[in-house]
Amino acid sequence: MDTVNVSLAKDNLFKRSVSFWSDRILDAALRKIICTGALTVITSSGQRQDHGDGIGTPVTIRFHSPVWQLAVVLDPELRVGEAYADGHLTVEKNSIADFLYVVVSNYNRASHPLSQRWLHYVRSLLRTLFRHNNQSRSRSNAAFHYNINYSVYRLFLDADLQYSCAYFRDKNVSLDDAQIAKIQLIAAKLNLDKDKKMTVLDIGSGWGGLALYLARRYSAKVTGINLSKEQIGIARARAAEEKEPVACQFLEQHYQNVTGMFDRIVSVGMFEHVGKQYYPAFFRKCFDLLAHDGVMLLHTIGRPGGPSDTNAWINKYIFPGGYTPALSEIMPSIERAGFIASDIEILRLHYAETLKHWRTRFDSNRDKVLNIIDDRFIRMWDFYLAGFEASFRDGAFVVFQIQLIKNVTALPVCRDYIYENISAQEHW
Repeated sequence: MDTVNVSLAKDNLFKRSVSFWSDRILDAALRKIICTGALTVITSSGQRQDHGDGIGTPVTIRFHSPVWQLAVVLDPELRVGEAYADGHLTVEKNSIADFLYVVVSNYNRASHPLSQRWLHYVRSLLRTLFRHNNQSRSRSNAAFHYNINYSVYRLFLDADLQYSCAYFRDKNVSLDDAQIAKIQLIAAKLNLDKDKKMTVLDIGSGWGGLALYLARRYSAKVTGINLSKEQIGIARARAAEEKEPVACQFLEQHYQNVTGMFDRIVSVGMFEHVGKQYYPAFFRKCFDLLAHDGVMLLHTIGRPGGPSDTNAWINKYIFPGGYTPALSEIMPSIERAGFIASDIEILRLHYAETLKHWRTRFDSNRDKVLNIIDDRFIRMWDFYLAGFEASFRDGAFVVFQIQLIKNVTALPVCRDYIYENISAQEHW
């Protein structure tokens, strides 16, 4: 009995020691990072720690394991998301979105320990060496995210299933109206001519909403390509259900395998999956596919502050193989391909508002989501949607709309035509 008691005493002493040092290390780390906001942390031992300047929405989180406290300190980029998804970290006051906004707005400006910087560098190097987005890997990456049960997307997207940044001319408009405005803006920049029944290539066509709009509104002959079998099947079904027949086909195909010539090329929310080592090949292929007097519109998430690597948690659990480029990484490949950049527009807070709508809808439908996929998935997507919203709201990400031509006479010389085209669509 004495031996058992001694063993238990040693075990308890070890646990208390781990908790003590875990609390101390967490407190020291957060004091260096959280300078603004009002963050309260309840450690696994019950200790209360207050961080920030006390200004803003008060947020309280709780750790349920000293081991996970240490894991978060050593590798916050990966472990915060894992801790939340697995229930080792919970939000006790206000929301995961409020917590992540405090973290993101401070973390992006903080200086980080050498160990974390090296870990980030090693991950970046390994991705560069081993995670090439060839056709096979691109297909599996697309399936990882986009072949999730279609019913889940239906619960938080707009009626047209637009899974990209909406365009909020007014912050108070509905998500559906903002997504329609996004489509109208893209169509306006493509400067389509209904009388010519133009051919359009939609690279990464999603569930078909944009392609169907262009076919319906402009009598365009649209080819949508995508690597997600699930999305292609739904897009085809939607085309078949149109009241009037539309010249719209959807192919499960990689962009490098496309042949022919197109009057217009559009790509929305797909370029983030190309991989930066494939930028030259992507733009060369688009150049070859575009007619001499054609127009291309690229809509992609981007970084306004220069190149940086993909967050480890996002890369592992949400968008494997994904990469968000800086404009400086895109433009050299555009120039070398022979394109002329005829217009570049930066959409700043539009995606933050889009993600807020998605997150709110997802949260209000969590019981329905739970009937489809498990609770861990819900926490993962809570973290994903809230984290991206915080990043866009803080200015770490924006959206680039880059218009490309081959011939300087392909478009009117003044930008007025864009707004005239939008007006014409609104009165259609």
